[in-house]
Amino acid sequence: MVEHLWIVDIIAREAFLFAGVGLLIGGLDDLLVDLVFIGRSIWCRRTVRPCLRDLPAPLVRAPLAIFVPAWDEVAVIGAMLATAVARFEHEDYRIYVGAYPNDRATIDAAAAAAACDPRITVVIGDHDGPTTKADCLNTLWHALRRSDAEAGRRTKAIVLHDAEDVVHPLELRVFDSLIDRYAVVQLPILPLVKRGARLVSGHYADEFAEAHMKQLVVRTAVGAAMPLAGTGCAISTAVLETVAHARGGDPFDATSLTEDYELGLRIAELGGRGRLAWIGDGTSDGIGGQITVRAFFPSTLDTAMRQKARWMTGIALAGWDRTGWARPLAFTDHWMRMRDRRAPFGILVLATAYFALLAWGLALLLHWQMPEARSAIQTPASWLLIVNTALLVWRLGGRMFFTARGYGLREACWSIPRFVVGNYIGLIAAPRALIRYVAILRGAPPIWDKTRHEFPDPGSLARA
Repeated sequence: MVEHLWIVDIIAREAFLFAGVGLLIGGLDDLLVDLVFIGRSIWCRRTVRPCLRDLPAPLVRAPLAIFVPAWDEVAVIGAMLATAVARFEHEDYRIYVGAYPNDRATIDAAAAAAACDPRITVVIGDHDGPTTKADCLNTLWHALRRSDAEAGRRTKAIVLHDAEDVVHPLELRVFDSLIDRYAVVQLPILPLVKRGARLVSGHYADEFAEAHMKQLVVRTAVGAAMPLAGTGCAISTAVLETVAHARGGDPFDATSLTEDYELGLRIAELGGRGRLAWIGDGTSDGIGGQITVRAFFPSTLDTAMRQKARWMTGIALAGWDRTGWARPLAFTDHWMRMRDRRAPFGILVLATAYFALLAWGLALLLHWQMPEARSAIQTPASWLLIVNTALLVWRLGGRMFFTARGYGLREACWSIPRFVVGNYIGLIAAPRALIRYVAILRGAPPIWDKTRHEFPDPGSLARA
């Protein structure tokens, strides 16, 4: 047994080195983003975040269209539509709800809401569901084009929302003002934290707070393309027409699992400018006074895993094949796309790190029981542990900072255990993502692998 202990030592050492180098690369990449953010914050420290009253008046007066794709959304679609029409403070908009002929329950729920308000139109596609979210959006696009042609009007912009979203009353006024000057406008997304599922649902709050308060801010600051979140965004009709013309009539790619991400990159390649719109509603100076989109995200491990697997498949795996790299010499776009696609490698490094910890612990335990055995576990790269620990502490501190800004100190404290939960979800989502990607490579059609949604109760709405 003693003569074979060196094998355990070598496995522990090599796993430690691989994971350590991988974590170092990822940690330095994240640190660079943080440094850019800090530098931008210092440079713009005197800039006051605008309020709605500071925005210019719309240059063009024209209607807005809200697209709400819905597959198996009977649990939320009625409440979402009723809440939206009650909340929106805008004089000219229409809501188009996309449904499937084999989803009678969702059709009936949406039709009941439409019967109460003429601004809601239910559009039933030609094919049974589920297809892809992009396919449903294309159905809504063609319905809007027919409606505009019959009425002799031209819709100004398309606003995308999910069936579980809690809309902000003033968001359409923001879109109406800014879409004249930008090809696409994205509102921040701040997920709601569900009571009783704080660890799983709350880890989305941590991730989106950091993504929309830091990462997208950095992304736009360095001139890289801004991917869309798929909800809470407005796209110029003229830009969608250009994209649709290039694709044979459909602006959304029906073969994509993450059409929102790809559309944002495509619009940037066409020269369209995007804006992440942090706009105050005038009620307070904090995050609570910002015009954002709120929603419950998955609150169980299984549903969170399925959603993360779809994102990983669509962005990091299939998305890499589909979108490639940015135009030549666009360093910042290359950098950001590389960050988008590092998830599979990051999961491999993370899994190796956990394995290294177990192997290292096993080796130490065996050497403690057999002190006569010479240890090969000592490594000249022990500095990796110190540097990576420092980078981890820095990252956790940053996560707490942004969560505190969006949700308060209590949720910021919860962000530490949720960091571990998020890692676990990523680990169990990775095999599913890889299996789906291989299936797509072998010709399997992409389908809408959605999760069950929940709409907030009246008490939660009052706080949203």
